[in-house]
Amino acid sequence: MSFFVKFVERLSWLGAYLAAITLVGMVSFILLEIVLRTVFDSSTFVMDEMVGYGVAATTFLALPYALGEGNIIRVELLFSHVSARKRKLLEMFSCLVGLVVTCVLISFVWIRVARAWSRNSVSSSIAEIPMWIPQGIILAGLCLLFLQLIALLIRQFTKEPKPDVEVR
Repeated sequence: MSFFVKFVERLSWLGAYLAAITLVGMVSFILLEIVLRTVFDSSTFVMDEMVGYGVAATTFLALPYALGEGNIIRVELLFSHVSARKRKLLEMFSCLVGLVVTCVLISFVWIRVARAWSRNSVSSSIAEIPMWIPQGIILAGLCLLFLQLIALLIRQFTKEPKPDVEVR
């Protein structure tokens, strides 16, 4: 397997690991909020904002790993009725379309991150989270997705197995 594909596989795993940590953090924060509200009649006042950022981070950081492992839902109706060669061409076409869409998303999110950074934009809650942080995490996830799509395309051209399949 090429160095690039292995590198992307490890980066995707890191993204999934960070997404899992974020998910545990969100659950912990929700539990804290429940205890504060029921026992102490108080609140953090930022739980919904933090969990919203966590959901976005979890989604975009885990997406490249899920794609690389073949865990993305897709309609098999078309793939099951075509030959292996046509299936491979459809996979390549899907990767290319995904690359174009991801490039467009990266360019838009990059503009938002740069604008938030230059203007020192913060959230409107009492936490005043710098907006470049959650937007930057989304940008990082999109960049990982872009790399994963390139790795999938390389695997299609080189006939390499998926990263979790070992040939013995």
